[in-house]
Amino acid sequence: MSDRPGTLDARATAELQGEWLDVAIGGAWQITEPRPAWNELLAGRRASRVRLRPDGLEQWDSSLLLMMFEARQWCQITGAYFDADAMPERSRVLLGQLATAHETSLPLDRAETFLTSVGLASLDTVKKADDISRFVGDCTLSMMQVLRSPAKFRWRDCLHEMQQCGAMALPIVSLIAFLVGVTLAYTAAIVLRQFGGDIWIADLIGLSMVREMGAVMTAVVLAGRTGAAYAATLGNMKANEEIDALETLGISPVQFLVLPRMLALAVMMPLLTLYSCALGIIGGMVVAMGLLAIPPAAYWIEMQTIVDLSDVVTGVIKGGAFGLIVGLAGCLRGLQAERSAAGVGRAATSAVVTALLLLIIADAIFAMLFNALGW
Repeated sequence: MSDRPGTLDARATAELQGEWLDVAIGGAWQITEPRPAWNELLAGRRASRVRLRPDGLEQWDSSLLLMMFEARQWCQITGAYFDADAMPERSRVLLGQLATAHETSLPLDRAETFLTSVGLASLDTVKKADDISRFVGDCTLSMMQVLRSPAKFRWRDCLHEMQQCGAMALPIVSLIAFLVGVTLAYTAAIVLRQFGGDIWIADLIGLSMVREMGAVMTAVVLAGRTGAAYAATLGNMKANEEIDALETLGISPVQFLVLPRMLALAVMMPLLTLYSCALGIIGGMVVAMGLLAIPPAAYWIEMQTIVDLSDVVTGVIKGGAFGLIVGLAGCLRGLQAERSAAGVGRAATSAVVTALLLLIIADAIFAMLFNALGW
């Protein structure tokens, strides 16, 4: 406490208002007296914009400059916007001089070492894996609640999402699947004609589409189409505080928003996979008939000699798992989006990248698993 009459200790209060952290500074700031520290004032909160303003500020010296400098340094590190226009003009001038002197006194080479970069990347990977595992756990618990009380599930929303990710995706899936079959057939024809094995093009196209390309290409299309749409929708809802309103009402966002979308993709992806396989086989049949003069009947009979029910089941299982992965990536990134238009865009991009990465990993795991099972 100051023993001067009419003076108060240095004080500062911070209030989080949306994306702004409003910091009110008052009292007498003296270097010989205790002052509020920026980290204590922040109390672990995060903000994209920081505003400093006087509130009963009586007198100040370098003690106030140190606190303002700490706030500015924190904003530079976190990428937050720093606003001190309301502070006394003299304090802002001295703050600029202090910041300039601090920057010139730093060594030129402040690059992170290799071990530091590896450590930070490892910590970031662990954090992301933890976020994914927590989200999967929330979805699992919500799904168990739906199984116990099916009447509480929003089936109408699920049917709407099934139409959006299923029926509305048929044109692009049809085009991609047909062209993939045509491309594979042309590539196979170049090699098979050299050995007189033209008819084997049916075996190659059939197995490739049913076991791999049908499920993978459909999942890639839906990752860019539906997964990004899910992330953008949920990110926009988060920016508009609609998700906060649901939580205030005691409604789980996972059960209300995520489960209908993930269930819709899990149901429609196997059907779209079968449809994609059929279109890809037809594309290969067209090339075989036009380029290699193989009748459609011969193509179909030869394909049946190599493709059996286990191959079809393999593709369907992959399709269902890939649908869950696309839905999980889109909804997870949407719920993690920042509360801004740029954050929504980054969430949509991150959803596609995350989905593609998980799809590749899952496809490799399925390949090893099915090989071990002899499928």
